[in-house]
Amino acid sequence: MLHFSIVDVFAVEQYTGNQLAVFRNAAHLSDAQMQAIAREMHFSETTFILSDKPRNSGYDVRIFTPSEEVPFAGHPTLGTAYVIHKQILQRPVEQVILNLKVGQIPVTYADESADVLWMRQNAPEFGKTLDAARLARILNLSPDDIDARFPVQEVSTGLPHILVPLKNIGALRQARVAREEYFALIQHAWAQPILVFCPGGYNGCDLGVRMFADCFGITEDPATGSGNGCLAGYLVKHRYFGTPTIQIRTGQGFEIQRPSHLFLQAEERGDAIDVRVGGRVIPVAEGTLV
Repeated sequence: MLHFSIVDVFAVEQYTGNQLAVFRNAAHLSDAQMQAIAREMHFSETTFILSDKPRNSGYDVRIFTPSEEVPFAGHPTLGTAYVIHKQILQRPVEQVILNLKVGQIPVTYADESADVLWMRQNAPEFGKTLDAARLARILNLSPDDIDARFPVQEVSTGLPHILVPLKNIGALRQARVAREEYFALIQHAWAQPILVFCPGGYNGCDLGVRMFADCFGITEDPATGSGNGCLAGYLVKHRYFGTPTIQIRTGQGFEIQRPSHLFLQAEERGDAIDVRVGGRVIPVAEGTLV
């Protein structure tokens, strides 16, 4: 039997944010068994802590979507660190380190209450720019809906995303993926999920965000830590707000009734950009898989 926890990550309150199932002591499971469990849970991601004992000062963790394993994802990183802190360590700590396929990712706390958790992501890598008109067609938008001042570009802080700047929240709300054209685009692409964003947003957020990842069996993600990390690097590189540093809040998931708030910090330092993404984690349920 396997113990699991369900938490809401980047939550505004309970039953908001992005749902995550976290399984402990899962080293005995095969890849196929982990994938089957993730498919059964059917959240955007499910994580498996291989052991309650640390290795190289971190905890070995694997992340699965309903269709495949991924090397990194944001809300699973924060949610799993929360479970490690509350259930395994059971004492105040300054940080928890996760050993992921992309390397070690540290998660820290904003204050002693641990109300907001922060992860430092890998320095962003910037891939090719894509044709804005083609992305508009894929998103069922007009080319005029895309903000031509900034590029449509592949970016990764561990999991590559295609970032598409939109002009306003009307375009953000209207976006929906034309699956046939989408899969033709990503057939040989480095980045596959599409993250769209626009100025303003819900609940006074600085930006509104949506993320589509049919490639992973996720029609739309309610809160995407990895994608927002890519966005933070992009905003700094292209001086979206006119500065080499940002400290903002984005809103995601409102269109699918899972409102989420994500806190982004980024700073350009020489040739590299430092990226941090934060949010609240709220426990929802615990159980046993028989």
